Amino acid sequence: MKEYLEAGIIVNTHGVHGDIKMKNYCDSPDALASIKTLYVKKEGEYFPMSCTKSVPVGRDMQLVHFKNCDSFEEAIKLKGVCVYAKREDIPISEGSCFIADIIGLPVIDSTSGQVYGVVSDVFNQGAQDIYEVQKKDGKTGLIPAVSQFINKIDIESGVYVTLIEGLL
Repeated sequence: MKEYLEAGIIVNTHGVHGDIKMKNYCDSPDALASIKTLYVKKEGEYFPMSCTKSVPVGRDMQLVHFKNCDSFEEAIKLKGVCVYAKREDIPISEGSCFIADIIGLPVIDSTSGQVYGVVSDVFNQGAQDIYEVQKKDGKTGLIPAVSQFINKIDIESGVYVTLIEGLL
């Protein structure tokens, strides 16, 4: 499992004192705001950046200020940069798992054991997450991540599903 997980992407500057506007990839704005050290990746290495301020702005945006980034000129250099958080620093509820751990898992019928394919992506269209499944025939299908279809997620063995006809 990855030690560092994508937490967001810096989309712009905010003001002239080094604040940045970041798209939040975490489940909630408060989850990202609670992380005191984020990381940027350069040439395969992760470098820490201490957050001195992290304020939610709407559902998926954050205003962030990093220590030693005190001017517009310093902040603009970060535009477009993906930021990461250490796995152990991200708050997660009991029984939950990270999206990064789901991608690549086989999608298995809970009753028959038939493998439909693998989870190739997870995205959200507002109401709930959607699992994109790369099927064995090369086509893709979509499964809403709701209890009617997703029975169990075991990061060791797969995503266990009960599907209705035509869903996949």
